[in-house]
Amino acid sequence: MTSQKNDEYQMTTPGERDIHVERVFNASRDRVWAAYTESELLAQWWGRGNKLDVEKWEFERGGHWRFVEHHKDGIDGFEGRFRDIAAKDYSYEQTFEWDGMPGHPCIESAKFVDLGDGRTKVVLDDVFFTKEERDGMIQSGMEGGMNESFAALDALLARA
Repeated sequence: MTSQKNDEYQMTTPGERDIHVERVFNASRDRVWAAYTESELLAQWWGRGNKLDVEKWEFERGGHWRFVEHHKDGIDGFEGRFRDIAAKDYSYEQTFEWDGMPGHPCIESAKFVDLGDGRTKVVLDDVFFTKEERDGMIQSGMEGGMNESFAALDALLARA
């Protein structure tokens, strides 16, 4: 198992096909949930704070989503489908596929934990079909992009 950790963020690979991420945000669970589930808020942080086109957003079981991020090196597309949404439990499960690795989706679950002190921990678990697919995603720069997106989310939550 590998692990990267700082005071707010931890990424581990607990199994051969898994990535586990935990990130703490200085905002209530309702605010963080809204930032993840409302397309107009997602567009402000999800693509590392770059311009993000929300081409499709159907936040419902079986619903399709697609984002295109515009950055200095070009564009990247991402998409998936919602497998399950448990709003009352502040959790959902979706497929996630990056255009840079077509045909290699992962299953991602997201949970939003109220820490009781005005902060929220987001727990993400990604399961890939093979170790090679998981490693390919890590080597793609996923961790850096995710951290840049988290920083953009911190800025959005600070403004709200």
